[in-house]
Amino acid sequence: MPPSRIASLGKVSAMDDTCPVCKTAEIVCGKWTLLLIRDLAEGRSRFCELERSLAGISPRTLSLRLRALEEEGIIEREMYPEVPPRVEYQLTEKGRALMPIIDGMRTYGAQWLGADCGDLAPAGAPVDAAVAAA
Repeated sequence: MPPSRIASLGKVSAMDDTCPVCKTAEIVCGKWTLLLIRDLAEGRSRFCELERSLAGISPRTLSLRLRALEEEGIIEREMYPEVPPRVEYQLTEKGRALMPIIDGMRTYGAQWLGADCGDLAPAGAPVDAAVAAA
């Protein structure tokens, strides 16, 4: 990639609206976004469950990321008319289509960065797959 395209690692200085990589990066490269998608790959989650699984994320940031992903059609939000109100989030078909990216990152991290998250099932796998693998 020409040097003029990159200001620093992870920062694209010129967005090309016709490039599918640029358009995808615009959606998924926000801090916490890929981790949210990873966690939602395991199934429906409530706000507090996502907040617990993403140690360090503020409630405001989580709310903003969820809203942005919902606007992009990557997740859907379901409200239940209960007291207190219950809201659950899950991936849409468009969101599940991002799983190969998550799986590729998991493989890359394990192979090249020495990262190991053996307690996690591959993205999109049933939650019990992590337990069966252990």
